[in-house]
This record gives sequence, C-alpha cells and structure tokens, in this order.
Amino acid sequence: MIRVLLAEDMIMLRRALASLLELESDIEVVAETGNGDEVLPLARLHRPDVAVLDIDMPGIDGIEAAALLHSELPECRTTILTTLGRPGNLRRALAAHASGFLLKDTEPARLAAAIREVVAGGRVVDPELALSALQTGESPLSARETEVLRLAAAGEEVPEIARALFLSAGTVRNYLTAAVTRLDARNRMDAVRIARNAGWL
Repeated sequence: MIRVLLAEDMIMLRRALASLLELESDIEVVAETGNGDEVLPLARLHRPDVAVLDIDMPGIDGIEAAALLHSELPECRTTILTTLGRPGNLRRALAAHASGFLLKDTEPARLAAAIREVVAGGRVVDPELALSALQTGESPLSARETEVLRLAAAGEEVPEIARALFLSAGTVRNYLTAAVTRLDARNRMDAVRIARNAGWL
C-alpha cells in the first residue's frame, strides 16, 4: 500500500483529491493538511511514502516543504501540484529534490500513475512545463544582482539592502538598475516578476 500525505489549502479540492486517490486499490491517504508548516510534522508522524504538495499554501510553500522532507525524511518522495506553469517553479522544485511536478488539471488517473512512478524511484514532470523550462535559459543576472534583487523582492528598501550586504546605497541602486536593464524590465518590481517567473530568484 502506498501511503500518501496530501497538502492542499483549498479544502474542496483536497477532499476531492483524497477521495479520488482512495479509489485506487494500492493508495491510502494517511494525512491531509492545508498549511505548509504542518507538512514536516505530519510526515514525521505518519511516515508517508510520498507527499503530494500544492505549491501555494499558507506557511511555507510546497517547494520549501519538499526541500525539508528531502533533508529530514529522504525516504518520503514528493510531487508538486500547481496551477501556475512557471518554468521557474519547476527549476525550484527540482532543486528541492521533488520527484514529480504536475499541473492541477492533470487527469486523476495520471496523478495516481505519477505517485506510483515516483514511489518506484522515477521522476514525473509535465512535458509542457519541462519544455518551457528548457527554453527559458540561464539567468543573465550576476550573482550580486541576483542577491540584491532577491532582497528587493522580499520588500527590503535600498538602505536595508545596503546594510545587509555591506554596500553603499548608491552601489545597491546601480545593481538594481543593472538588473532592470538586463531583464528588459519596466522597473524594479517588473524585474522581480520576470526573474521569479524564469526561476532566477
């Protein structure tokens, strides 16, 4: 019997997924949650074979939860579900050692098959997302530009970024300007959006 932990913050969707998976003779949903912060404690308690994780939840997101599971319970494989087909999310998920990455509109039979494949040691990635990620390419940002933009994305202002990175405010502004230019963005927040969608932050 394949033991599944299901993490999805939309209750109706979570219950529907649980019910569909329970129809499979070899799959048992042993735990459910709608909060990313509960994934690791539940996994420790129930020892699932695979965690099916929504990418966007209250608390930590599904990708962060996958990374924690890989670090603390590597025997628990992970599959990420998302409504957003951003290639950056796929890159993040793979970096977090997720074994599956599927869109939420995947057929239930496909999800069940993916769970079986992941538990068997395979990897399952939506082919369109994989192609999109390959076409996006490498980041044009330098390591320092990425660091500055990541702090800006977290809501830090120029003086705070300067203090955090031991730089002058003018240097931080120069890095932000360079990032906006390299990404052909309209402004700082547009640069953050572009970089996030491409998986460069």
